[in-house]
Amino acid sequence: MAEPPPDPLPRKPRVQSVLFMCNFNAVRSPAAEAIARHYFGKSIYVQSAGVREGEPIDPFMVAALDEIGINASRHRPRTIEELEDWEGLNFDLIITLAPEAHHRALALTHTLAADVEYWPTPDPTLVQDASREQRLDAYRDVRDGLTAKIKKRLKS
Repeated sequence: MAEPPPDPLPRKPRVQSVLFMCNFNAVRSPAAEAIARHYFGKSIYVQSAGVREGEPIDPFMVAALDEIGINASRHRPRTIEELEDWEGLNFDLIITLAPEAHHRALALTHTLAADVEYWPTPDPTLVQDASREQRLDAYRDVRDGLTAKIKKRLKS
């Protein structure tokens, strides 16, 4: 008599809260936050933070998000410490978008029961000496990549 096939891997519980982290919370993580809120904001609590204090959200990212109907112009950068002071860190999932943020998130798991995923995401601010349209294309690429990953990862 043949043995039954092994049980499939257990399905991860549905994410109820997610934190996106990058270096300065001015480009990648606020974009991810805005995208996730746009698609899942009624069912998942979403925040973003940076490892270090950053400048206001990058106007190129605001423009790239605006092209798909997402307004991120009111975002104000915050550090992980500020977020922790304001509301605590109670997240099921931390998604990091830069190596420094990933190392910081892993350190947080010493006291926080959260899964951490690293999504290497290029920094579009590094595209210099290019036309406005070429620079905006770099932001669009980041926006579109994050949108696809977020939709796939957070769908129920």
